[in-house]
Amino acid sequence: MVKGLYTAYTGMLNEQHRMDTITNNMANFDATGFKKEGATSQAFKDVLGVKIKDTSEWNIPKKMGILNMGVKIGENYTDWGQGAFRETTNTFDLALSGTGFFQIEYTDKQGNTSLKYTRDGSFTLTKEGTLVTKDGDYVLDVNGNHITVDPFATIAVDRTGVITANDEYVAQVRVADFEDYNYLEKFGENLYDIDPDQPVLAGTAQVYSGYLEQSNVEIVSEMVQMIAISRQYETNQKVIQTMDSSLDVAVNQLGKLQ
Repeated sequence: MVKGLYTAYTGMLNEQHRMDTITNNMANFDATGFKKEGATSQAFKDVLGVKIKDTSEWNIPKKMGILNMGVKIGENYTDWGQGAFRETTNTFDLALSGTGFFQIEYTDKQGNTSLKYTRDGSFTLTKEGTLVTKDGDYVLDVNGNHITVDPFATIAVDRTGVITANDEYVAQVRVADFEDYNYLEKFGENLYDIDPDQPVLAGTAQVYSGYLEQSNVEIVSEMVQMIAISRQYETNQKVIQTMDSSLDVAVNQLGKLQ
């Protein structure tokens, strides 16, 4: 009976983790180029017995045997599916159709620079004519340099990312790609970081000027999942309440002398 309490408890923790993931997706529904996440859990047959006092991992007891004590939270994964395009008519709004990322030179508060990657192509020009992200980080060309154009010229960007000013070549936006997206980590500010040991490849995505890629979050689907998670959480709550009532009877009434 006590085992049932732990089983329901781990089920509630798992549903809470799934709910956190869903709410994060919904909060970023309007974020340009955002890729939604999903949560996994280990099957009952893969969950082992536990050492009750060791709760250093997610407040869940660690494994120690072959007894099944409920569900264990798995890993989050990212859905890299293409998002829909939204037309803006702004030349420096760029969207990628296919696999790949824009390469960004990110500068932290201490002035250190590093390479980051993003699908958010909402770029703009500084007063000097340098192409930057909405947070002021530099967009890089195929040679790893900053991109500077004449802000008073007629600017165009073709499908390969080549930028021209008054029909003269200026630079080509770098579109990077990777063999294994499992090494990509969310960095924040809609940027991704990559393991430095992973090779950076040339992306095959086409560049669309005057468009932005929207997030691939389907709000109706996320809301349906949220309702299902809430009901499953409530079911585990009722299991605990039922177990608690049964334990109360067992402790306080069974075997009681009249």
